[in-house]
Amino acid sequence: MKKKGVSMKKQILIIFCTVSLFSCTLKHENQKKSRPNIIYILADDLGYGDLSCYGQTHFKTPNLDKMTSEGMIFTQHYAGSTVCAPSRSSLMTGQTTGHTPIRGNKECEPEGQWPMPASTFTVAEMLKQADYVTGGFGKWGLGYPGSEGDPNMQGFDEFYGYNCQRHAHNYYPPHLWNNQEKIILEGNTGDKFDVYAPELIHQEALRFIEKNKEKPFFLFYPNVIPHAELLLPEENLAEFRGKFLPEKGFKGADPGDEDFRCGAYSTQLEGHAAFAAMVTLLDKQVGEILEKLKELGLDKNTIVMFSSDNGPHMEGGADPDYFNSNGPLRGYKRDLYEGGIREPMIAWWPGKIEAGTTSDHISAFWDVMPTIAELAGIESPGNIDGISFLPALLNKDGQKQHDYLYWEFHEHGGKKALRKGNWKLVQRHVLNPEKITTELYDLSKDIGEENNVAEENPAIVTELMKLMASARTGSDVFQFRSSTYSGAK
Repeated sequence: MKKKGVSMKKQILIIFCTVSLFSCTLKHENQKKSRPNIIYILADDLGYGDLSCYGQTHFKTPNLDKMTSEGMIFTQHYAGSTVCAPSRSSLMTGQTTGHTPIRGNKECEPEGQWPMPASTFTVAEMLKQADYVTGGFGKWGLGYPGSEGDPNMQGFDEFYGYNCQRHAHNYYPPHLWNNQEKIILEGNTGDKFDVYAPELIHQEALRFIEKNKEKPFFLFYPNVIPHAELLLPEENLAEFRGKFLPEKGFKGADPGDEDFRCGAYSTQLEGHAAFAAMVTLLDKQVGEILEKLKELGLDKNTIVMFSSDNGPHMEGGADPDYFNSNGPLRGYKRDLYEGGIREPMIAWWPGKIEAGTTSDHISAFWDVMPTIAELAGIESPGNIDGISFLPALLNKDGQKQHDYLYWEFHEHGGKKALRKGNWKLVQRHVLNPEKITTELYDLSKDIGEENNVAEENPAIVTELMKLMASARTGSDVFQFRSSTYSGAK
């Protein structure tokens, strides 16, 4: 009888443990399902004024306009930098260009850019640790294939697209990458233009959503449109032909030229029509992402954010002045004036983000990582510069503000900028003390940065210069001179 009693206790204990384990597993699975899916769409070189919801009048972007009417539009959101690689590094790490590992465009031969080190902790790694499935589709530019900066080495379960941002100059490339597999596009060999890479990448992004509809997922979609070159299928271009006269032509690389499909932009004789068609295609692709979420019943549990990596470019026949691509802002890509770094930003989450709202909260790429962490219910890293803007997204009290924002750019003689409140300090030619200029703007009165008021406000300049001097740490790879100031110029 005693042995039978002990056996019964064991059986009860086994049943109890089994039920407890099942309950914990079920609770864990329910927690995973309740976490929102996260989609971040990044346009390439799209200006502040290139969307009709931000004032574009030459053509319409109906899907992004609808995304705005169903969500929130930001008026003071900033990119991480004014060119591709450092801006994306800032986005991935939650750090400004004073701290993020990649602070400039630096090439590696034969394909790719200087890699983020293995010690880098990215948004994708953070979410992967929280049981998210992670996918990147589009342009990477943060580490050549197989390097420690390769997307598969930086937290992405799946990557499809261009590893190298120089190769992403061409929309009909000879190959793309699917993780570590080089995908040869036979339709683009020789003088053929049969496979349009942005559409191929787009279909893979849609497939990722479909494949992971039962799991919490993070989709990073760094779309290559509308970066030069201005090239797309005839079926997309035709409806815009002749509508933006006089046209602007560009003589670029053609079949047979040495640099054809090696980073040089192709010839385009209808630059205005091509640009309008490309932004329209980008808008269509965003609309298809939102429709896919609704079709799968995922829209109520998915937040979608859309922005651009820097201001509008002037390469490959692009004509940002014709389209007023930077809106009321001064500057273009490679400038640290507002036109080079202030970006469109739209957030969409039906039932959570109030429809048709506008936020003037001052935010930047380095805020995306802590915002995503809070969305997923996890801790963000302690060594970042970002502040979660989730309270602003949900229109709740308690939104923290930045003391200041900082940018640096290592080309064109070196540039730095710092914003504190409505004051904006801009330095140019920082690598040459004889040419360095220091400018101060009051953005509350002068959003176009037309009136340099540095001479009238020496105390403000001194204060911001001190902040600028402390805003960066050293980098063995991306070295930069400390700021100096000897009066306004």
